[in-house]
Amino acid sequence: MSLPLIFFFLSLIGIIGMISRKLILVRNGQTVNIRHPHPFVPDLVKIKYFIFKGIKRVGYAVVFLTLRFFIKFSNFIKNRGKILTRELKEKFKRNNGNLLDETMQKKEVSRYLKVISEYRSKIRTIKHKIKEEEGIE
Repeated sequence: MSLPLIFFFLSLIGIIGMISRKLILVRNGQTVNIRHPHPFVPDLVKIKYFIFKGIKRVGYAVVFLTLRFFIKFSNFIKNRGKILTRELKEKFKRNNGNLLDETMQKKEVSRYLKVISEYRSKIRTIKHKIKEEEGIE
């Protein structure tokens, strides 16, 4: 056998011996009363409990504030993106002028794309109505 296995089994036998000695004392009815080395130890247990309770509260507050910041920031980004795209579209329309309108009128839209766009617009209006009824937006 290798040296680490020998050390492992020796330590395992030692641990089993220590636990069996304590179990023999408990079976005989002898219990060991552990005396705290300091008279304020029970107060330290209470302090530890209140500190953990406070840490939990702070943790919940941090999670709440993080989520709140994330939601507000994402909403700001979304609104700012809409404004920016609107401004870019207006600039693009001003720069191209009537050329854009002429090319749009010349192209004929396929019937399939018309049906799909009507379907999407219907779904969009239904979603908007549901959001208004629920008070989401």
